[in-house]
Amino acid sequence: MSVNYIKFGTIYQEDKLMMGTEDKLKVLICGGGNGAHCLAGLSASKPEHETRVLTLYADEAERWTKILQSDDLTVTIMKNDGSSDEVKSKPSLITKDPKAAVTGADVIFLIVPAFAHEQYFREISPFVGDNTVIVGLPGQAGFEFQCLNMLGEKSKTCTIMSAESLPWACRILEFGRLVQILGVKETLGVSKLQGSQSKLKGSPFEIVQNVLGPKPVLREIQNYIAVNLMAKSIIHPPLMYGKWSTFDGTPLNEKPLFYQGVDEKQAKLLSDVSDECIAIGKAIEKQIPGMDMSDVIHIFDWFLTYYADQITDKTNLMMAMQTNKAYDGLLHPMKEVGEGQFVPDFTYRYTAEDIPFGLVVMKGIGQLAGVPTPVMDEIITWAQDKLNQEYLTGSELTGKDVSKTRAPQRFGFKSLQQLFDF
Repeated sequence: MSVNYIKFGTIYQEDKLMMGTEDKLKVLICGGGNGAHCLAGLSASKPEHETRVLTLYADEAERWTKILQSDDLTVTIMKNDGSSDEVKSKPSLITKDPKAAVTGADVIFLIVPAFAHEQYFREISPFVGDNTVIVGLPGQAGFEFQCLNMLGEKSKTCTIMSAESLPWACRILEFGRLVQILGVKETLGVSKLQGSQSKLKGSPFEIVQNVLGPKPVLREIQNYIAVNLMAKSIIHPPLMYGKWSTFDGTPLNEKPLFYQGVDEKQAKLLSDVSDECIAIGKAIEKQIPGMDMSDVIHIFDWFLTYYADQITDKTNLMMAMQTNKAYDGLLHPMKEVGEGQFVPDFTYRYTAEDIPFGLVVMKGIGQLAGVPTPVMDEIITWAQDKLNQEYLTGSELTGKDVSKTRAPQRFGFKSLQQLFDF
């Protein structure tokens, strides 16, 4: 059968795409949230795929399976002109049984919060076969450190890939039945670590691009540390800190806009954190001969590249975020404390995930590179108090809860060179 697929934005034609065989590509999607719904629907719509879903949360697998006995999974894709397309499909299997889900899988996507990666790695690792492609979508900072640690020797036969962010801005409208894609990124940076004993046929980027579809166009990031420094967990903590660092506890009458409500203070904090990541990248280039960190770009440039068709005012970072159509209507995470009364929810992933699996990891890489990160330190220090954790003592990652993060120090990395000695 002749199959069309995308390779970095160009249509190619292959007679045997499926990793060198005529069998269907066996796609496993781990998770049951917004992104997992999107990818499940998009992948299952392609007849050349066998799409499975593994969700370990509560009774999600049972509920989703029951729903799809009578309904399709519909993905609604919003367009810039206000119209939309619909994709209807059904995954072949939705289960909470890791063995049934993983056995024979060619490519495994983890589309769950970073704090849940460890649970999924623990469950799937015994059943991962040789030449499997494992994709963090997104991986978030420290994904590779944890993946290598959990897979052990098996990692030598696998290819580990990490995307810098989710491909879409999306939300579930009805669990199991309907998910909406609000915006699709133009391009997506992805890194890879290919095991020394991996005998994967063909490019893993072609495989992942085929599952995602024509957009976003995958862009290979030259080394995995660069994608760690470009993880989009960089965005939420500065905006949370900028909004709530002076909050006096008085409830609000409505939930404020998150991205569209960004002010100059928040935009500067985000810009400063991005500058620190760039400084870490430049220090790595100086200390590790031949290392290319040019993929670590400023967050403003990232927005202009990845949301080129979504942003209407490209004057500066603040305006780019405020006028990004993909972010229309998205609100700050809030808790209702009375009828129509709201306070910020610091247990939401914008802090609870994006600090220990985001800024703390970037800080850890910076510490190994000898780069001071005062703005990151300020945000982490504020956030760890809200989370009742201790990652930083002063400006060093020596707090008692570093073991709960994915900082390289947790996994035994003591020098910058060690990060590249695989």
